[in-house]
Amino acid sequence: MPLHPLEIPLPSHEQSRADLYALLARLLLAPPDDALLSAVAQAPPLGGAATGAAAAGVEADPYAEDGTPLGRAWDALRSAARGDGEAVRERFDALFVSAGQPLLNPYASLYLAGFLMDTPLALLRQALARLGLRRRAGVGEPEDHLGALCEVMRLLITGAPGLPRRTPAQQAEFFETHLASWAGRCLEDIETADAGGFYAALAGFMRAFLELETLAFELEDTARSAETATA
Repeated sequence: MPLHPLEIPLPSHEQSRADLYALLARLLLAPPDDALLSAVAQAPPLGGAATGAAAAGVEADPYAEDGTPLGRAWDALRSAARGDGEAVRERFDALFVSAGQPLLNPYASLYLAGFLMDTPLALLRQALARLGLRRRAGVGEPEDHLGALCEVMRLLITGAPGLPRRTPAQQAEFFETHLASWAGRCLEDIETADAGGFYAALAGFMRAFLELETLAFELEDTARSAETATA
């Protein structure tokens, strides 16, 4: 009996990408508990067959080696995770949750249109509907939250019951339209607001990862164009 597509293991570099998106989503959507901070802090350096993300549930990334921007950013995040967990959680609340006015609002609508809950969110919801995705019941964050978009990227890579894995071209379209178009500015704001802190390190790591994703999608597009031209 042939395997269902979701039963076929992802290539290691694709699983690594999905796991990194999952880690980013988890750290952006909720304050980390001590177990997660400890896993990140105790992880080995990112590189080759022994990625530093492995101890935090992130599989090896064969194209990341020690000394790359991604590897250095991971080292900075590991170091920042060794701080006081309660202080990290308090900083999360101050940056993203404050009962008054949080320092940061990591939503696409704000960065792309200047207002929360604006046209970019409506367009995103249309795109998610076409992909067969929607916000889970009980989830308070709008879909255009930076962490929520990382979770969408994970699902596009891995698939899920009733949701097929998406092609690199489909992933690239979503990434470029709904994430890369504004995430850099948001990450700069996080780095500025939390200078020297855990979330500044997280923003630096995410920036390095998204730059690698952008390059990978560009190379994929070039390869597809070359195949089309020679067909």
